[in-house]
Amino acid sequence: MKKENQIVIGHHPVFEAIRAGKEINRILIKSGIKNQQFTELFRLIRQNNIPFQYVPVEKLNKFGTNHQGVIAFLSLIEYKNLAEIVQRTFEAGRDPFIIVLDHITDVRNFGAIARTAECAGVNAIVVPTKGSVSITPDAIKASSGALNRLAVCRTSDISNTIKFLQESGLKVVAATEKAEKYYYAADLKGPITLLMGSEEKGVSKEILKMTVSKIKIPMEGSIESLNVSVACGILAFEIVRQRGIKE
Repeated sequence: MKKENQIVIGHHPVFEAIRAGKEINRILIKSGIKNQQFTELFRLIRQNNIPFQYVPVEKLNKFGTNHQGVIAFLSLIEYKNLAEIVQRTFEAGRDPFIIVLDHITDVRNFGAIARTAECAGVNAIVVPTKGSVSITPDAIKASSGALNRLAVCRTSDISNTIKFLQESGLKVVAATEKAEKYYYAADLKGPITLLMGSEEKGVSKEILKMTVSKIKIPMEGSIESLNVSVACGILAFEIVRQRGIKE
């Protein structure tokens, strides 16, 4: 069932939304707030790895003045468990295909990647809980509704997620202009994770160090790089192509 875009305003309603297990995209907290009630709420936010941001009270006042220093934005989708998806895919006799996005922030890029992923048969997209795009109505629109059908998982630590995928038998392939091998010359068959970096910085250096396989797309023009959603589309469907090749 499609969820409506909702905002939860006030300390107690936000507290109860978290306790009820509601999917929360992010929480805005008034800068400098300190009281006993907030200490307990903050503990719950931390415990559930919910993205939060300290903001001036003027930003909260845009939603009314009865916010008590806290506003939560509920997610439009239900986030999935990555470990369960990987396990179910293997048990079904299929090779998992996961896309990990290292801090993509543009809603339109994210929506376009989700649309590509759904068309390419990707099992799940993984995004960080902080410093990444939120799933908004605009993101769902940009995905042509793919985000209502595609599994999306959140992680508080991309490094740990990469380790988990590697230990689960998935080859992690990073898209980077620093690679020596072109994508069409790489072996992209079998269980695989495609790692795409942010629009500005690409895949972070720390994450690149963890990946054995790195690939790039040949560039002939004067512009240094492709839009990340376009690059993801090229690479995702090369994986689809190679999966269809019989040995």
